[in-house]
Amino acid sequence: MASRADFTDEEWARLLRAPLLAGIAISLSDPGGPIEGLKESGAALRTAMEVGNQREFGSFVRSLSNDLAAKAQRRENPIAGFAPDRRHALDQILDELRSVHTLLTDKGSPEDMDDFREWIRTSSQQAALAAKEGGFLGIGAERVSEREQQMLETLGEIFGVPRS
Repeated sequence: MASRADFTDEEWARLLRAPLLAGIAISLSDPGGPIEGLKESGAALRTAMEVGNQREFGSFVRSLSNDLAAKAQRRENPIAGFAPDRRHALDQILDELRSVHTLLTDKGSPEDMDDFREWIRTSSQQAALAAKEGGFLGIGAERVSEREQQMLETLGEIFGVPRS
């Protein structure tokens, strides 16, 4: 099992922001308005922080989750140090997530990877469920749009979950 001591400060920061970047990827895959974006980002952050209290996750992900919650409590920007170019933001986020996967594969155990994959999946799924997409004044809107579902599958592929 990996621990904080196995990673540099920069690597740890990259691991911390990964579920938030996954949530942003969901938002960018099917952009609604600013309220939808805030709901989706907020859901990803909340979910990522709640893991610290859940026993089904191992100590590695619980430690990440608790550090993320401490950062948020201190009102520190959890995605500081990552500033994608607006025109290529989604591609850069996905590249960063691929790099995080490689980092964890190199330094973590298979159990760490399983827990991290579930952490990302849960956070991104909650982001997708946070706001309805499409429709007019909520009529005819979808809970998870087709593009959001495709992004969930892309995130799964990045972290080693094949499409079903």
